[in-house]
Amino acid sequence: MKVLEIDDVHVTHHRRGQSDVRAVRGVSLSVAPGQVVGLVGESGCGKSSLARVAVGLDAPTSGTVMFEGAPLVPSRLTARAKSALGLQMVFQNPYASLSPRRTIGSQVLDGLRSPVSRAEGEAEAIRLLELVGLDPDSRRRYPNQFSGGQRQRLAIARALAARPTLMIADEPVTALDAFSSAQIVKLLTGLVRELDMGMLFISHDLSLVRAIADETAVMYAGEIVERGPSEKLWNEAQHDYTKTLISAIPVIGPNQRKKRTAHAG
Repeated sequence: MKVLEIDDVHVTHHRRGQSDVRAVRGVSLSVAPGQVVGLVGESGCGKSSLARVAVGLDAPTSGTVMFEGAPLVPSRLTARAKSALGLQMVFQNPYASLSPRRTIGSQVLDGLRSPVSRAEGEAEAIRLLELVGLDPDSRRRYPNQFSGGQRQRLAIARALAARPTLMIADEPVTALDAFSSAQIVKLLTGLVRELDMGMLFISHDLSLVRAIADETAVMYAGEIVERGPSEKLWNEAQHDYTKTLISAIPVIGPNQRKKRTAHAG
């Protein structure tokens, strides 16, 4: 069974005194347990609108979203139905996702599905921090004592507290340097395999999506214009927009650039 099924979803934003914006136009995709599906496209193509619908923050204008075989009922992240707690999201900005006034240990446990004793909470915080590669003593510190990459690890740990079957990662490394980005991508890939968790990984960077995703869907002007196994899509792109994304990726050396330009055709 697919853990996430999006079927013919449309999202239209209504703006007072202005024309409506059709952000998402008939998108269908699915994610299975243990699978990473990449969604790639430039800013403004509708990726974030689709992500908000997929995680249940917004309702689609039309179409359906199914999570673990049941319709996903839109709700705020702070008031989610128990049936949707297995669907978690990691946001783009690690600096804005943590409260500066609370210790890391208390915030990591925000995602727990049910209350635990102090001793159980301590043990769970240690487990989660170790799972994302951080020292257990981190639980006693505050967010301003961590780098951007470490804060994103903390945000991931908090999402994992709910023991999710699906994680939606919306541009999770955009605000990070290259080294931190690589480490977070490696962490996410490992967690998907270890926990048999599905993941929808959203990015504007096709080369990054190629590195992490089993399948890739390319989004342009609110529509999925091409999709398939990541490596095949990279090597045998059919749509002009996909070819443009590939040709725009920086490469080192004149020979590689000549090959890339010829491929983009």
